[in-house]
Amino acid sequence: MKSRVAVVGAGMTLFRRRLLETGKELSFEAAKMALESGGATIGDVDSVVMGTAPDAFDGIHMKGEYLSDGAGGWRKPYTRAYVGGGTGVFAAVAGWWHVASGFSDLCLAVTEEKMSSCQPHPQYAFLTIFDHTLERPLRPNLLWIFALEMNRYMHTYSIPKEHIAMVSVKNKGNALHHPCSQLGAKITVDDVLNSEVIAWPVQLLDVSPTSDGAAAILLASEEKARELTDSPVWLDGVGWAIDSAYWTNRELAYPVYAEKAGRMAYRMAGITDPSKEIDVAEVYDPFSYKELHHMEGLQLCPRGKAPGLTADGVTQKDGDLPVNPSGGLLGVGNPIAAAGMMKVCEIFWQLRGEAGKRQVPDSPEVGLAHAWGDLMQFSSVVIMRR
Repeated sequence: MKSRVAVVGAGMTLFRRRLLETGKELSFEAAKMALESGGATIGDVDSVVMGTAPDAFDGIHMKGEYLSDGAGGWRKPYTRAYVGGGTGVFAAVAGWWHVASGFSDLCLAVTEEKMSSCQPHPQYAFLTIFDHTLERPLRPNLLWIFALEMNRYMHTYSIPKEHIAMVSVKNKGNALHHPCSQLGAKITVDDVLNSEVIAWPVQLLDVSPTSDGAAAILLASEEKARELTDSPVWLDGVGWAIDSAYWTNRELAYPVYAEKAGRMAYRMAGITDPSKEIDVAEVYDPFSYKELHHMEGLQLCPRGKAPGLTADGVTQKDGDLPVNPSGGLLGVGNPIAAAGMMKVCEIFWQLRGEAGKRQVPDSPEVGLAHAWGDLMQFSSVVIMRR
């Protein structure tokens, strides 16, 4: 490896159910904020990574090419990363290897999602991701497959639904302090348990919303980072892993893909006990139970123990292991590719002490950002250090 890699700037737009801006305009806004945050201009950038999920969302064929100039990729080396919901963090990983390899001194990684363009609902775009022979005739959607996984998780570890509902209460409450949030709210466990059943045990307040939005970071080589800022945040470990695409062939109670991605990143960052060495974590939470599921896969706690930690307040913003102090996808919103990058941005701001009312106490030094997607079997992880 030629160079250590730092994040020196970050930016994100509002996350909303429907924004007037096009995907290209959202990309431009996030990229502009990241550049201004890092004290650079687009002329300083050597390469651009674009992260964006299905073309069907924007309704534009080959939308990576369509978005390129909005993201700053005009007449520069340009790469599109796409692994479904894992795209946001994986775009940061792609930016990392552009710089770590010596190919670039300054790389702009931009992620975008314009889900409101997909009518009548983005769920319709997902039917074609399933196996055409074994699964598609059942007309599955992601919600009822998540319900199967949530049932399996609850049954295996005897988890009460009340403990899972606490994740929604925590994250939506945290999002009240996020200036870009879509669904920050003060709710109770009873509100979650009394909300509409989508596919048991998944209820309306267990689910993140569909969203439009964009987020971006600016990555720099060690030499360039020290020119631009006195407070770089080092991207010390990266990891990714993928499991079988057949959800019928996986152990649904435990995310092996998250464990493998996490161990890869920990090994690179020199972390041997993540439950004690990670000061703040942004864990992918499109559904309330997935925060808990992923905490266990990422070795932040033993299997089946994350719900108890949540009930005991350990994962609160002022707890021993703050998880999703931003509000996560449940509170801030879920524009698929941009959601993962939002988590990278949040760790950057937390480690620099720039998270405002979301700031966790005791000056965190090590943070984790995680995303999950593809056909529910891919994870990407980055470890960041002040």
